[in-house]
Amino acid sequence: MTLADTLDEALQAMGANRLRTGLTMLGMIIGVGAVVLMLAVGQGAQSMVSESIAAMGSNLFIVLSGSSTSGGVRMGGGTVPTLTASDALALEELPDIAAVAPISPNNAQMIYGPNNWTTMVAGTTPSIFEIRNWPTVSGAGFTEVDVRSATRVTVLGQTVARNLFGDEDPVGKTVRIKNSPFLVVGLLAPKGQSLDGRDQDDTALVPLSTAQRQLFGNQFPGMVRFMMVKARSGQVMERAERQINEVLRQRHRIRAGQDDDFTVRNLTALAATAATATRAMSMMLGAIAGISLLVGGIGIMNIMLVSVTERTREIGIRMAIGARRRNVLVQFLVEALIISLAGSLIGVGLGIGCAWLVAAFVGMSVVVTLWSILLSFSVAAAVGIFFGFYPARKAAQLRPIEALRYQ
Repeated sequence: MTLADTLDEALQAMGANRLRTGLTMLGMIIGVGAVVLMLAVGQGAQSMVSESIAAMGSNLFIVLSGSSTSGGVRMGGGTVPTLTASDALALEELPDIAAVAPISPNNAQMIYGPNNWTTMVAGTTPSIFEIRNWPTVSGAGFTEVDVRSATRVTVLGQTVARNLFGDEDPVGKTVRIKNSPFLVVGLLAPKGQSLDGRDQDDTALVPLSTAQRQLFGNQFPGMVRFMMVKARSGQVMERAERQINEVLRQRHRIRAGQDDDFTVRNLTALAATAATATRAMSMMLGAIAGISLLVGGIGIMNIMLVSVTERTREIGIRMAIGARRRNVLVQFLVEALIISLAGSLIGVGLGIGCAWLVAAFVGMSVVVTLWSILLSFSVAAAVGIFFGFYPARKAAQLRPIEALRYQ
């Protein structure tokens, strides 16, 4: 018997019981659809985290100034100005540090023509562009000369530029920050949301000296709110953190046993933890969806066992006129495989459709990958063969005389 004959007989047998075949296939449709949808959601979450990590920069530390206590209430980090721009210069001399950017941020209203927008204006140094891996798409960043001269220049994030200028290129235009004119020298590339959901493009960067002397003033000259530090590589992060602590304790004259007046946080480690948690969630979603496939496979086995029982006399007649056990085994396996693959094909379409609906109505990021579709097909085929083998083997082992006598 050729493969074409086997397929024809299998399709005829399945067509004789369309409702039962459809219900059997439903288990695989739901299982494969759930696998595709869950993997798409998990992959989308991983993609969002990966993009946020890449946008944040690599090998980063954030150094916060100290905390304070008032009336028995302990305030958070950054409430006491303990860090200075000269601390940043000292950290840049460390062998494992690639760049340091002191930052002094504050909210301010920006005005251009009839438009205005309140945003975070951060006074910093040109090192921020390297540390954050943040190029400009138009114009350029400010320079060390601008910092030394306290020049009134600014580099805008995409959100600020869109709200003030619309589709107009802001480079070369003059905006007012707290009623002071600033020349826009650059437009930053889009960064998107951070891991905490904050819009990273809703910012404007100005030279640190300009922010301290002309915009916000500084009760403590030279003090900054925090610093961003970039290590030379991921392999030296632990050593670089020790060096940062040692240098700052020495510069701030903190004796042994005293608490630090600053806090060093490893942003890369926090991001890696978030990525690990997202991967674990993806695996959990995949496992839950895999259970649906298992249930669908059990349904195939049950229906195939019923089919073998109903077709016992047919099997006996076929074997009596010369059919081999192998022919019977292959026929029932082919039926199970057709149900699995047909259900998989419909399930893939259902899963992709549901993923698009989730993206459209829930707003979640979903990523349907080719490997998830191939994985679903492969698992479904394996499930069909695995759960279809026992009924097929049972059919093949029937004795022709006993099968013919079956009522």
